[in-house]
Amino acid sequence: MKIGVIRERKNPPDQRVALTPEQCARVLSIPGVDIVVEPSPIRSFTDEEYADLGIPMQEDLSDCDVLMGVKEVPVDELIPGKTYFFFSHTIKKQAYNRKLLQAVLAKNIRLIDYEVITDEQGRRLIAFGRFAGMVGAHNGVMTYGLRTRSFHLPRMQDFMDYEHVRTYYRDVLILPPIRIVLTGSGRVGQGANQVLRDMGVREVSPDAFLEQHWSGPVFTHLTSGDYVRRKDGGAFNKKDFYANPDAYESNFARFARVANLFINGIYWNNRAPAFFTREEMSHPDFKIRVIADVTCDIAPVSSIPATLKASTIADPIFGYDPVQNKEVEPFQSGIIDMMTIDNLPSELPRDASQAFGEMFLMHVLPELLKPESKLIERATIAVDGDLGPHFEYLRDYVNEGTVG
Repeated sequence: MKIGVIRERKNPPDQRVALTPEQCARVLSIPGVDIVVEPSPIRSFTDEEYADLGIPMQEDLSDCDVLMGVKEVPVDELIPGKTYFFFSHTIKKQAYNRKLLQAVLAKNIRLIDYEVITDEQGRRLIAFGRFAGMVGAHNGVMTYGLRTRSFHLPRMQDFMDYEHVRTYYRDVLILPPIRIVLTGSGRVGQGANQVLRDMGVREVSPDAFLEQHWSGPVFTHLTSGDYVRRKDGGAFNKKDFYANPDAYESNFARFARVANLFINGIYWNNRAPAFFTREEMSHPDFKIRVIADVTCDIAPVSSIPATLKASTIADPIFGYDPVQNKEVEPFQSGIIDMMTIDNLPSELPRDASQAFGEMFLMHVLPELLKPESKLIERATIAVDGDLGPHFEYLRDYVNEGTVG
């Protein structure tokens, strides 16, 4: 098997990589496995760092069996007949990537999506989510500082790695009595929780957050039972909520009346209720002035109606006018400031790449080397010119706009 680590080509540019130089060297030591790296001027690990460890650099990857990237590969760059690993962003039938999946099928590509690599219990085994949550929390607090002019927090991308960031939190950062509400119980929420704690923000229970006065910065980390309730007034049940999300309605308004900053890190089911409506956002009781939407589902099919677009690392913040339901300049009275970057781990590219590569080597590569693997099958969106066995539900999605 010959593996090629491809250059990221999607705009905006992404500095992450699926395997670091040291990890590639470990792969190269496996009998029967070769690995090469396509040169890149933007990758957080330089071409020289790979070459110094004896990793061959190769422009033409047409002789590789497996091609590994991070973000979506542009349609015209897809090599027919290959096995690809990348985040395709198609499993929710995202309209903007329909042509990508259609091209994958037309070019007889086997597409294995990192997002659906799971164990037998359905738990994800490989993800950048923790780093998305870390950078998302940092950027949310940074945005609040810019809005209030009460403190200055540099961009996370301006630091070498997270250890340098933590040193800044400890030695320099002084926060005002900001009140932060955080959602998401997975990797994203855990990463955001870590950053807030490292900043010195005190975690308190939802009830204490709502009922008590706090002189310093505090945050509360909500579970789904805190922000939704059954429409029929029945008791909340987590399994039932996941199975029947449309039987629930939002119970988030009480937190919006006291929080200044909302960091959203949930995995949102399209049938679940949004946290709040646009009309509720325009009400005087709605106190949230900054939203860091790490989830970044784009409105109108989203948990937050103000997420009109994904912002970028180069231009991370936009203002949202809830009365007119449109994008405006940020940091204005009556406007809610939105941070909706969809490739947040790129602000910690070396840390994120290192952790991601370790997960791939531990959980995925051994399975890939087997003649057959249930794990690989579960994550195969396309194979032999057709949808994989677990992705038949995408049939109407890929057929839309095609002839025949």
